[in-house]
Amino acid sequence: MKNTLYYGGNLEILRKLVADKVEVDLCYIDPPFNSDKNYNQIYTTAKRTDQAQAQAFVDTWTWDTSAQMGYEAIITNEGGRFTFGTIELFRGLWNILRDDRNTLAYLVSITLRLVEIHRLLKATGSFYLHCDPTASHYLKLILDSIFESKRFLSEIIWKRTSGHNSAMRWGPVHDTLLFYSKGPDYTWNKVFQPYGEEYLTRFYRHSDADGTYRLGDLTGAGTRTGDSGKPWRGVDPSESGRHWAVPSIPGFSKSDISALSVQERLEVLETMSLIYWPPKGTIPQFKRYLDADKGTAAQDVITDIDPLSPHARERMKYPTQKPEELLERIIKASTNEGDLVLDAYCGCGTTVAVAERLRRRWIGVDITFQAIAVILKRMEDTFGTSINDTITTAGIPQDLGAAEALANRKDDKTRKEFEKWAVLTYSRNRAVIRETKGADKGIDGVAYFVSGFNETEKMVFQAKSGDVKRNDIATLKGDMEREGAKLATFITLREPAQPMKDEAAQAGIYHHPLMGLTMNRVQIVTVKEMIEDKRRLELPMTTDVLKTAPKAVRKGQATLTGLFGEGD
Repeated sequence: MKNTLYYGGNLEILRKLVADKVEVDLCYIDPPFNSDKNYNQIYTTAKRTDQAQAQAFVDTWTWDTSAQMGYEAIITNEGGRFTFGTIELFRGLWNILRDDRNTLAYLVSITLRLVEIHRLLKATGSFYLHCDPTASHYLKLILDSIFESKRFLSEIIWKRTSGHNSAMRWGPVHDTLLFYSKGPDYTWNKVFQPYGEEYLTRFYRHSDADGTYRLGDLTGAGTRTGDSGKPWRGVDPSESGRHWAVPSIPGFSKSDISALSVQERLEVLETMSLIYWPPKGTIPQFKRYLDADKGTAAQDVITDIDPLSPHARERMKYPTQKPEELLERIIKASTNEGDLVLDAYCGCGTTVAVAERLRRRWIGVDITFQAIAVILKRMEDTFGTSINDTITTAGIPQDLGAAEALANRKDDKTRKEFEKWAVLTYSRNRAVIRETKGADKGIDGVAYFVSGFNETEKMVFQAKSGDVKRNDIATLKGDMEREGAKLATFITLREPAQPMKDEAAQAGIYHHPLMGLTMNRVQIVTVKEMIEDKRRLELPMTTDVLKTAPKAVRKGQATLTGLFGEGD
């Protein structure tokens, strides 16, 4: 299957993937943390004075009808999906959280999805849940009940922020990742983290013409019979109560090494100038050169991967974005090239971008079109426009019926999904989504287009799915003037009546100085035109309003940043 980006509710999509018998090698999710906050994406625009934010996702939970139905699905084992342990655990949580039903609502929502993820994993698959101490203790119990406690492999602590003052408690500076396998046999590739400066200064104290090195033992404690206890070059390790313990030889396979005696292995190391001879009478040591050392095996406390700084090249201005280095470590450890990686809460697309760079197949899911737009642009910026040919997008409206369904979606927790889809699609993901309350609440988006050398002009967007009338255009004209915009676009699901078209025409004409175009200052665009005629904004856009992702170079392949241009 092609790499696929799904737009929609992940529970339904996960169940569809199960029904389609998709099998996943690795699933990583970074779901909401039950933080009782709503998170906004911050846009960088051409006009720094016009910063904008749009709600990216909601992390507030309420015990409502949906939560009640989910709870009942668990305790009644709906569809035979739930284990005995999960059912009994939630029966107990009902009593434990009797005064905190909102937390129970959060746990119900996550559990319904964890069960489907477990079903999607191959027998050799692995799972990582990224969370924080807010609910990690409950989540681990739930995962133990789904995967079995014996499949728990690690609790990974990632230091996500520097120290800061915290009122009346220890400062919270870490996230938690819970690592499970589906079965006893799972993919594991040893990964390494670089040595810290203190370690390098302390141990890598020697150097020669071949580089900087530290000394390692060639012997182990205790005497032995056989080759490992015999002298070599006049040195008898047994005199010191030790035996030869020869490390692996660079460039030699295990079978090559096993065919050699201990003394022959030592001779090979001596020939390669990898043995250090200290003053006479002491045991020789092994030279471990820094440029050949992979570092220390990655541990379950991660302090060498910093959170993204405000100026990091990969930063997308997306809330809770995780660094690519963190996902790279996870994907390298738990998959091989060609394996399938799933992220069911993919946000700004860090998981899928890293999977693509590491030549893994991937599936991403997100419930907001804002996130889908960020991901599609990120992939183009990183891998070039040709990446579009390798990605299937599912759930994005392809006909009027689907657009109507999106406009009437009942699970739209972030609000305005139809408006975001319409504005971002028409503007080729170049508009800034507006969610400012107040007098300008009618503006759904803002974009900037090239009007001259180092000059841009502003345009505004409004999208509506319900009934529309002439006064809507009159209001948009006023908003356009107040915003200081040269152009405005009104996107409508309903067909506009003639009075609306007449009102738009009365806004006047704009002459584009570079392109020689003449157009109405107020444009009316129908969703039908967007879907059936692929009508899109054709003005040249000079500034990427969603921060441009850094280009990636995959093994054996250089890529160029894809740029949107007229008619692109």
